[in-house]
Amino acid sequence: MAIGYFEVECREEMGRLAYIDIASDVLKDLDLIKIIDKLHIYIDLDFPFFLAVGKTTKLPSPVHINDFSSVIEDEGKIVINIANETYLARMLTILWKKYSREEIVQPDRFTVTISSSIASVPEIENIEVYDPSEAMYKDLIYAMQWIAPEGFRVRREWVDKGYFWYIASENTLPEDVMEKYVRKYFDKIGGL
Repeated sequence: MAIGYFEVECREEMGRLAYIDIASDVLKDLDLIKIIDKLHIYIDLDFPFFLAVGKTTKLPSPVHINDFSSVIEDEGKIVINIANETYLARMLTILWKKYSREEIVQPDRFTVTISSSIASVPEIENIEVYDPSEAMYKDLIYAMQWIAPEGFRVRREWVDKGYFWYIASENTLPEDVMEKYVRKYFDKIGGL
């Protein structure tokens, strides 16, 4: 595995080794190895519960309209000249929602215009159309659901600014217990 730090902690060695294999396979299958920098999994056989804490690598920045098009003002209109169609559908959806469908005109496949009376060039340029980290975080939590033991239906998760934790159990987990373990295992990967 190419993760900077990867550890599975369990008092049964066979279980620990099995979870190393399971986690490795799931993360490889979902192509998440490249985005995880550190991962520590703890399995408590007594309570029982499963805990994973981790840190991601630096994720790609959100995509704004000026990242894939040029935006100019011309004769009372804001003209968006699209160089890459990848985000066109998302951009149109956002523009329709923000300014209404009637205000957005698409004279051809690579051009979109908006009246300059309702928007400005900097405003349009800085509209975020896609945040790649959102999809990656969803995939990450999905992976943890696959890695955690089947039947652990009580689940909690948290993702923010490059860090995440996922906890699952058969039993209700008191908040103070979760906090204690999450903090303890984040300390093992270098803290938050």
